[in-house]
Amino acid sequence: MGHSQDLKGGTGCTVVIFEKGAITGVDVRGGAPGTRETDLLNPVNLVDKAHAIYLSGGSAFGLDGATGVMQYLEEQGLGFDVGFIKVPIVPGAVLFDLGVADFRARPDAEMGYKACLNATDKENREGNIGAGTGATVGKVLGLKHCMKGGIGSASLKCDDLIVGALVAVNCFGDVIDPQCGRIIAGALAEDKKQFINTISYLKRRSLTKNSSAQFPANTTIGVIATNAILTKAGATKVAMMAQNGYARTIIPAHTMFDGDTIFCSATNKVEAEVNLVGILAAEVMAQAVVKAVKNTESLYGFPCYKDLF
Repeated sequence: MGHSQDLKGGTGCTVVIFEKGAITGVDVRGGAPGTRETDLLNPVNLVDKAHAIYLSGGSAFGLDGATGVMQYLEEQGLGFDVGFIKVPIVPGAVLFDLGVADFRARPDAEMGYKACLNATDKENREGNIGAGTGATVGKVLGLKHCMKGGIGSASLKCDDLIVGALVAVNCFGDVIDPQCGRIIAGALAEDKKQFINTISYLKRRSLTKNSSAQFPANTTIGVIATNAILTKAGATKVAMMAQNGYARTIIPAHTMFDGDTIFCSATNKVEAEVNLVGILAAEVMAQAVVKAVKNTESLYGFPCYKDLF
């Protein structure tokens, strides 16, 4: 995994590289997604392995950074072999962070390439890094009342089976810690010390047809990585089950203002029942969402979890 970011501009990208390729599926559940190569991951289609997963800020502009990832992988001789060349398969998803700092700053091919150069199997930083650099949460009252989001990761081991999660949390809703049931990040009241509770607020004030113009765009994007042996259909099912991790921690999740997307990539080393992998994926994704919030720092004027707790 590698990160690259523009701290001044308020955006960045993250890449997860699979040097031998990984069987990959995807589940897109939000109403405002920005993605690439997701149709390719449909189980009925030919290619079943991805060589990297790309997560980025910059909204649709940020998809440009995947070009740099492809360049790096091609230089390493990694990709889908078509006989005379290897074509790197790089599915990706973006979140909306334009306007957090400088809307003219977007991840590009150079930033994507740099994230690959930074990639290491020892990467464990969280918070304001990579695709989480400009991430924010709790935006029902706009950017003036939201909090800082970021990158989070977690993993679980069950005998020889390993299931890990990486997520960039940039949601419309509040973030809940399922261990205690309380809001730990979200839309703040005027005093910036109390939560308004997005669901309670929405019950009092009905959304209108023009609501999409009132709220900044959002989107939480993530990756489940496992050493389980999965088919592409199995990986797709695990990605679908991992969305339960969003639902447990982000209230509300999967709105028309979010582009919530999860990829699942399997390195095919350990026999595992797909239901178990999916159950663990949901649990570990929930942990990663909470860690993303708890390990971020205040930035661009947005308060963080540590400021309130």
